Amino acid sequence: MLAALFLAASIAVCAAGSASVRNAPVQATAEGSGHRIAVALADSRMSMDQAVKMAEQKFKARVVKAESQDQDGRTIYVLRMLNDSGRVWTVRVDASTGTVI
Repeated sequence: MLAALFLAASIAVCAAGSASVRNAPVQATAEGSGHRIAVALADSRMSMDQAVKMAEQKFKARVVKAESQDQDGRTIYVLRMLNDSGRVWTVRVDASTGTVI
């Protein structure tokens, strides 16, 4: 039963990650044998590594510097990009949604 709970929780995390607009934690609950088990999973925010990979693919450029900033209570990844022709620019990614802002 515990394995089934963790499987359900893993599926919920994948679904939350693909929905990318969710910011609330996912919680899975199971009952059995007189015990109630609740597993609260971490929020589905995008990691900096994921943001870097996404930006490099989207802009066909390399991230040469990455930092996170707090902006009005939200985490924003600030990525410095460099393309093959030498152009340098900055991309900002909202960590909770994964969107370029």
